[in-house]
Amino acid sequence: MPFQLSPGVAVVEKDFTSIVPAVATSIGAFAGAFGWGPVMEPTTVSSENELVRRFGKPTDSNADSFFTAANFLSYTNNLLLVRADATNLKNAVSSGTAVKIKNNETYLSSYASGQGTVGEWASKYPGTLGNSLLVSMADADTFSTWTYRDNFDAAPGTSDYARLNNFTIANDELHIIVIDEDGLLTGTVGTVLEKFSFVSKASDAKKSDGTNNYYKDVINSRSQYIYWMDATTTVAATGSVWGTSFASVSNTTVVGAVIASTSGGFTCTSASLAVGDKVIITGTLGGTGTITGYTSGTVYKVSAVTGTAPAVTAFTLTTLGGAALVTTAGTPTGLTYTDSPFFKSMSAAVTSSLIGGADDFAPTDSDKQNAFALFANAELFDISLIMLGKASAATATYVINNVAEVRLDCVAFVSPQDTTSGDVIIGSDSTASTAITTYRDALPSTSYAVMDSGYKYQYDRYNDKYRYIPLNGDVAGLCARTDYTNDPWFSPGGLNRGQIKNVVKLAFNPNKTLRDTLYKKGVNPVVTFPGEGTVLFGDKTLLAKPSAFDRINVRRLFIVMEKAIATAAKFQLFEFNDGFTRAQFKNLVEPFLRDVQGRRGITDFVVKCDESNNTGEVIDRNEFVADIFVKPNRSINFITLNFVAARSAINFSEIGA
Repeated sequence: MPFQLSPGVAVVEKDFTSIVPAVATSIGAFAGAFGWGPVMEPTTVSSENELVRRFGKPTDSNADSFFTAANFLSYTNNLLLVRADATNLKNAVSSGTAVKIKNNETYLSSYASGQGTVGEWASKYPGTLGNSLLVSMADADTFSTWTYRDNFDAAPGTSDYARLNNFTIANDELHIIVIDEDGLLTGTVGTVLEKFSFVSKASDAKKSDGTNNYYKDVINSRSQYIYWMDATTTVAATGSVWGTSFASVSNTTVVGAVIASTSGGFTCTSASLAVGDKVIITGTLGGTGTITGYTSGTVYKVSAVTGTAPAVTAFTLTTLGGAALVTTAGTPTGLTYTDSPFFKSMSAAVTSSLIGGADDFAPTDSDKQNAFALFANAELFDISLIMLGKASAATATYVINNVAEVRLDCVAFVSPQDTTSGDVIIGSDSTASTAITTYRDALPSTSYAVMDSGYKYQYDRYNDKYRYIPLNGDVAGLCARTDYTNDPWFSPGGLNRGQIKNVVKLAFNPNKTLRDTLYKKGVNPVVTFPGEGTVLFGDKTLLAKPSAFDRINVRRLFIVMEKAIATAAKFQLFEFNDGFTRAQFKNLVEPFLRDVQGRRGITDFVVKCDESNNTGEVIDRNEFVADIFVKPNRSINFITLNFVAARSAINFSEIGA
C-alpha cells in the first residue's frame, strides 16, 4: 500500500485468481531423414498432408522416417519434427558447385551477403527435389518477350515508392516466377509454385504498407522454395548497379573532363558530349584565364549543349551538389557522386534451372543423436512424446539418457531391431523373441521410455507398395489419443484404447508364451487378435525395478502433475516464505489435485507446506518446500475370474460369497 502525505484515494489491485494451469501432454517429437524441408530446425507439423508439403513424399530410402511421423499424426495433430543432417546433402543452385544451406540460420550467417559462384538462386532446402525448380525474372525492358509474361497482369515499371520520393528514375520493378519444371514437387510438370510481382531492384524500396519491396528481401522472407544468392549479371552495359540505395550511388562511368581553353571557353576532352552526361572541371589548362563560378573537382551534369565534339563551343552545367574526387588533368576515375539513380536494365530475361541438389537418406547414429539433442532444451521446446522410428540401441540409449531423463517431462518410445544387422525382426517364434530381448537388454532401466515388440506391415499409397514400419509412432500416437479421449493417466493399452491403425500384418505376432517372456522384460507386445484388430497389449515402461512407475499411466500421471504444479510454483519465486505464501500455495495446488482425483488419476492426496518442512534453516537459505503425497490409480493388467459351483441346498454365504 503506498504512503500518502495528504488526503487522497489510492487504488491498488491485487490478483488472487491464480490457478494451476493446464499443460501440454500430447506434443510429439521426432527426428529422421527426409527429402525436403529445413535441416536441424524443429518444425511443427499438424497433418500428413502438411508433412508431405513441407518434408516431401516417402522414398524407398526414408519410408521408415516418413511413416513413423505420418502414423503418429493419424492419431493426433501436433508433431515437432527435425530433419536430420547428413554428409552428402546439397541445395540446388543456378550454376557452379552446389552448397549446403541447412536452414535460415545457416543462410543468414554464410550466404546472405552474396555467393557469386553459384548464380542468382539456390533452393530453399537441400535435396534432389530442388533440381525440379526453375526461376525466371524480367524487368520493363525484357517483359514483352518474356516466356512467362502471361502469368502477370501487367508489365513491371517504376515503383510507387520511387515515384513518390521524387527520384528521377524509372523501371526499377521486376517480376519473378518459380516453377516446378520437372513436376517432382507437385506431380505436374510446369506447375507455377510462386509469383512475385512488382518487386524492386532498389535495396531501400518500400511498399505502401511500409514493408520491404527489395527483391532479395521479398524472396528470402516469402518464398517457400528459393533463396537469393547474388545479383544477376545479365544487365545492360550502363547504369547504376542493382540493389543500390536511392540516396547514394556509386558510378565510375564519367564522360570526361572539362578544361579551359586559352580564350576562356570550355572544351570537352571526350569524343562527344550530351545532355545528362556527368563531367568534372579540372581547372585551367593551356591558358591564362580562370573558370568563374565553377570549382575544380566538382561533378556537374550537362543540361544543354551547343556545338559539336570534340570542341563543344557552349553548354550549360548543373551541379549535382555532392563532394567528388578532385583531380588534375584527364578523365577522373573512381568517382562517387550524389544523384537520383537510374537502374540498369536487363539485357535479357534471366531463366535458371536449378542444379546440383543432392539427397542423403542415411544419417549416421551421430547425425540422428545430434538431431534428437535439439529437444533436450525443455525451455525452448515443449514436448511430451519422443518417437525414435528405426533406431539402433546406441541411439535409443542416447535419447533416453540425454533427452528424456534430462528433461524429466517426456517419454521416449522405442521399437526393436536386430542388434547385429539393423534389420526388421520377422517371425513368431523364440528366435524373434530372443532378438527383441537382446535389443531391450542393450537399453537402460528407466521409467521415461516405452518399448513395443516391433514393426507392422502397411501400405504406402505414395509408391504403391507395402513396407515394414516401426510401431513406436503408433504407440506414441495412442498415448496422444488417450489424452483427448480420456486423460494422460489412463493406460493406452488394451482393446478399448490400444487399437493400432493401418496394419496389414505384424512382423512379429507373439503368442501367450512369448508375450509372457517379453512382458517380464518390460516389452509391450503388439498383438493381432482375429476379429478384434491389432492391439497394444501392455502398458509397461522400461523400469526394471518393481514400482508404480513401471506403468505408462503412472509415469505420465506424475509428469502432468509435476509439470503443471511446477509451472504454477514459478510465481511464488521472490515472494516471502511466510504463512500467507504457504497457505496461498496450498490453496493453489489442492483444487488441482482434487480435479485429478475426480478424473480418476489418483485415489488420495495430501499437500504439506507449513512450518514443519519450512523450518528456519530452510527459510534462511531462501528456499521454499512443499511435500505433495499422492496415491496413483493403477491399471488392471491381470484378471482372475473364480467360478464356484454349489449344491442347491447350500447358502452362498456359507462358501464365502
